[in-house]
Amino acid sequence: MCTAATYQTRDFYMGRTLDYEFSYGDQITVTPRNYPFSFLHMPSLSHHYAMIGMACVMDDYPLYYEAFNEKGLGIAGLNFVGNAVYFDPKPEKDNIAQFELIPWILGTCASLAEAKESLSRINLISTPFKKNLPLAQLHWIIADASGAITVESTADGLHVYDNPVGVLTNNPPFPMQMFSLNNYLHLSPKQPANTFSNQLDLSTYSRGMGGLGLPGDLSSASRFARVAFVKQNSISGNSETESVSQFFHILNSVDQQRGCCEVADGKYEITLYTSCCNATQGIYYYTTYDNHQISAVDMHRENLDGETLRCFAPVTGEQIHMQN
Repeated sequence: MCTAATYQTRDFYMGRTLDYEFSYGDQITVTPRNYPFSFLHMPSLSHHYAMIGMACVMDDYPLYYEAFNEKGLGIAGLNFVGNAVYFDPKPEKDNIAQFELIPWILGTCASLAEAKESLSRINLISTPFKKNLPLAQLHWIIADASGAITVESTADGLHVYDNPVGVLTNNPPFPMQMFSLNNYLHLSPKQPANTFSNQLDLSTYSRGMGGLGLPGDLSSASRFARVAFVKQNSISGNSETESVSQFFHILNSVDQQRGCCEVADGKYEITLYTSCCNATQGIYYYTTYDNHQISAVDMHRENLDGETLRCFAPVTGEQIHMQN
């Protein structure tokens, strides 16, 4: 399915892969400060922080998969099927529908600390955006330059976990994902040494054997371990191009190729897009399955005091630079 990660150099970056067998017509969407957000059980926001991200826009409403506001706070929602549980409204709580969480948090919170405080009052309710639109079962990673958290609404309530690796995939629940990293504590980017037996003459047989034993399959548990290892050992310069390039390399470690992950007869999950947002500067970078050239939308080049959404169709055709 999907993988999200954070990355810090001179600026703060956050992004994700979206892995599915088809697109819902996703668009890079800038929501300006004066776009009116209506909520089912909360007061409308006629003025809020501006945000940018990838969204499916229905009835002029941005259903964000991931987004980042002008203050540098970001959220990504990832499938959490079978574990996500939402509730009926509770009078003592801020009742937020699952599809309202991203605009509510990004519209009202300037930092991760403010998001945590807001989440302490939130009850996620089980009302879909439309009756004929399935209710997405999600959990979320929320982050800024100060750190990251994971938010999961399960049968026993809303849980907010500190996320020290700044990575999230799909199932299992986040505490199990973190515990699974104990299975890989032996991993190292260095050439391996023989700890198998001092009775056997075992040696490395090639260069480049760092990370020996890192899982390579496409399951969410393996993707979590792989991106966590790659991110934790990733090195890049502080420039924008170096940072953005390295971030895409981190997420490309879990890229899904058509034909390798069959979800139904003749239907294959692929990485529809990979995003990287410089949350410090408000620039949304992305690639798509058939376009490996990095494209970008800068939210600050738009009228952030406007009232209407600004949407950009992703560039999907392969861009090949001929050198002769």
